[in-house]
Amino acid sequence: MCSGMGIKMKRLSMRAKITLWFTAALIMVVLFTYFIMLTASNQILQKTIRDSLVETVENNYNEIRYYGSMEEVAPDKDASHFLRFENGILEVNDDFLDAVNQVYTGLYDDDGTLIYGENPVSGSVSDIKFMDSRIQSKKVKGVRYYIFDRKLSAKGMEGLWMRGVVSEAQGTTQMTGIIRLSVIILPLLVLVAAVGGYFLVKGSLRPLQQISETAVQIGRENDLKKRIDIGAGKDELHQLADTFNDMLDKLEKAFETERQFISDASHELRTPMSVISAQCEMSLEQRRSPEEYEKALQVISRQSRKLSKLINDMLEFTRLEAGADRYKKEPVDMTELTASLCEDMALIRENGITLTYEAQEKIMYTGNRELLSRLLMNLVSNAYRYGKKDGHIVVSLRKEKDAVLLSVTDDGIGIAREEQEKIFRRFYQTDNSRFHAGIGLGLAMAKEIVHFHGGEITVESRIGEGSTFLVRLPC
Repeated sequence: MCSGMGIKMKRLSMRAKITLWFTAALIMVVLFTYFIMLTASNQILQKTIRDSLVETVENNYNEIRYYGSMEEVAPDKDASHFLRFENGILEVNDDFLDAVNQVYTGLYDDDGTLIYGENPVSGSVSDIKFMDSRIQSKKVKGVRYYIFDRKLSAKGMEGLWMRGVVSEAQGTTQMTGIIRLSVIILPLLVLVAAVGGYFLVKGSLRPLQQISETAVQIGRENDLKKRIDIGAGKDELHQLADTFNDMLDKLEKAFETERQFISDASHELRTPMSVISAQCEMSLEQRRSPEEYEKALQVISRQSRKLSKLINDMLEFTRLEAGADRYKKEPVDMTELTASLCEDMALIRENGITLTYEAQEKIMYTGNRELLSRLLMNLVSNAYRYGKKDGHIVVSLRKEKDAVLLSVTDDGIGIAREEQEKIFRRFYQTDNSRFHAGIGLGLAMAKEIVHFHGGEITVESRIGEGSTFLVRLPC
C-alpha cells in the first residue's frame, strides 16, 4: 500500500505535491493548536473562575452595613435591602442578589444557616466548614463547585459569614463555545490557505514550466539560438533561467566552434591528401624514370609528414582542450627551461634572425613541463616564421609578486589591430604573407596551454614594426 502511495505521489505535479505537503503541515498545526487549547485553556479558565469567585465575594463583602436602628439609615437607601439582625439592622445592596459571572453569594450565620442571598446547591455544601479567605471545592452530582468564604468582622456583624459558590461548568461552557468556534473557523482557514497556496504555488512555478517547455522545444527543434524568457526578476527561478541561458550561449558557441573546427580540419586534411593522391595517380599513369619516381616519392613523403603533424597537433589540441588528466602539474624551473629551449632554437638562424633571451634566476612554477615547453616553442617558432630577414627575437622571463611573465618579441611584419583577437582561433588564416607557412594551430595551442595553467595571453603589434606576445601565469 505504501509503494502504491509512493507511485501516486510521483505522478503528481510539483504544485500538487507542494500544496499537499503545505496542507498537511497546516492540519498538523491545527491539531497541535487544539491540543494546546485543551491543555492550557482549561487551566487558564479554571484560574479565571476562581479569581472571579474571590473578586465577587470581596465586592459584596464591602456592600454590607450594620446600623443600630432605622433612624441611622440615610433616607436615599431605596436600592438596599434591610434585615433585622441581633439588636440592629443589616443593610445589603440589592445587587447582592445578582449572580455575577454565575457566582452566587450568600450571607450565613456561624451555624451555616442562609440568612440572605442564593445557594445553587442548597444543603450540598452546608457540611463544608467556613474557612476565612480560603478556596475549597466539592463535587455535587458529578459537577465540581468552588467555595470561598469571608468572615465579617465589623461591629455588630460578629458571627456572620459570606460564602460565594461557582460551578466548574462555567468554564466548561466557555470552553465548549471556544472549541465549537475553533472547529468551524480553523478548518475553514486551512481550506482557504490550501486553495490560496495552490494558486500561489501555481503562479510561482509558472516560470519553471516555461523553462521546461523551452528546454523541450530546444531539444525537439535542435535550435540552440532559442532562449528562456520569463521576464525581469531576481529570484531563484530567474537566476535558474539566466543560468540556462548562459549554458545555451556556451553550448551554441561550442557547437559553432566544433563545426568550424571540423570544416577547417577537413580543408587542411584535404590538401595534403589531394597532393598525395594526385602524385600516386600521375606516377601510375605510365612508366616514369627513376628520377621522376624519386621526385614523386619526395612529394608524397613531404605531404605525409605534414599530414601526420597536422593529425598529431589536432589530437594534442583536443586532449588539451578537454583538460586530460595526462597533463600532471609539478614544480618546473622556468629559468632553466627558457634558457635551454632558447639556446637550442637560436641555432636555427632562419632568414638570418637572431634569438636572444633574458631570464631572472631561479624562477620556479608549478605546471606541466611538456606543455610549457610547447608554449614557448610555438611562440618562438611563430616569431621565426613571420620575422623579417636579419631581424631579432627577444625572449624575456621575469617574476612579479603573484605571477610569472613570459614575453616573446619580434621585429617582423606585425599584425593588424582587427586581426589580433582572431589569430588565436584554430586554423585561422587571413593574409598569406603572414600565415602561408603554418596551419593555424600554433597560437591556438599556445592559448589553450595558458588557459590550462589558469593564465592569460595577450598580443601587442603594429604593422611593419613587429609583435610582442605576453603570457601571464599566476603563481
